[in-house]
Amino acid sequence: MTKKISYKDAGVDIDAGQKAVSGIKSIVRTTFDNRVMTDLGKFGGFFRADFEGIDQPVLVSSIDGVGTKLKVAIMSGKHDTVGEDLVNHCVNDILVSGAIPLFFLDYIGTGVLQPEIIQEIISGMVRGCKNNGCALIGGEMAEMPGFYQKGEYDLAGSIVGVVDKNEVIDGNAIKESDILIGLHSSGLHTNGYSLARKVLFEHKNYKPDTYMDELGKTIGEALLAVHRSYLNVVKSFLGKIKISGMSHITGGGIVGNTNRILPKGLRLNIEWKNWEIPPIFRLIQNEGNVPEEDMRRTFNLGIGFIIIVRPEALSTTVSLLKEKGESPVIVGTVEKEN
Repeated sequence: MTKKISYKDAGVDIDAGQKAVSGIKSIVRTTFDNRVMTDLGKFGGFFRADFEGIDQPVLVSSIDGVGTKLKVAIMSGKHDTVGEDLVNHCVNDILVSGAIPLFFLDYIGTGVLQPEIIQEIISGMVRGCKNNGCALIGGEMAEMPGFYQKGEYDLAGSIVGVVDKNEVIDGNAIKESDILIGLHSSGLHTNGYSLARKVLFEHKNYKPDTYMDELGKTIGEALLAVHRSYLNVVKSFLGKIKISGMSHITGGGIVGNTNRILPKGLRLNIEWKNWEIPPIFRLIQNEGNVPEEDMRRTFNLGIGFIIIVRPEALSTTVSLLKEKGESPVIVGTVEKEN
């Protein structure tokens, strides 16, 4: 008799997928507000376009992933922070334009679907969405045996936010003599992990649970520090001061990301000695003998978000930031190209 081969025999467990969805529904619903019109499991998420107080609403969207930070999470067996990383990264990406997040959607791809790990991942996303005031209105879980190795998974997320057309911040207002104000990062955030893993885990053979005195914690704890969201800080002074531009410091570093919004004919003058580089970056650089230029192009080096203002707005901006508990750094200035 010819053997019958089921979908489960091929590596896809539909029951596990249904169990995973069932397990996350209740916590995901905690991110909903009265604008969410559908529950999880529909073919699409419905969100009522209620933009009270916004005369000309402009929707701003972005999509991103967590990169190989996931490798560290998997090595550490800690999966409840990478979802929050993903949400915060996407929130910051639209925040630079002045947009406030509305809703978020996620994608999880894995080789073998493990409901308990899915619940950990989603718990982080829920925490991120609640902290940022946005709804997690849908997502996709794909079990793809043979594509991902057992125990591996990938994450991606997309976000939609809104800003009034008259309040869009796009960098076009940046002028010569503008000042760059930096907000501290919480660590690597979600970029540079391929280099960090190469140096620390392959070259030096450290483990995630290796304790480092200079860090005051294990390497895994330092690398898995949650990517900061700057929404609540920035939102507190949107409309109170004239912002020329903002940049989220991800892959490409301070210069690479801030150059994306710089008008033609201008350049950045970064004062690299104006802040102390956090220990995790110095550890990577020293243990791998990484050139300074590579460090600056790969990592945020302790500055995760930059606000650009006119000189006359500097004092007010710094005061507002300090009121929110920040320790702002003067990162540099904008100059004319030679």
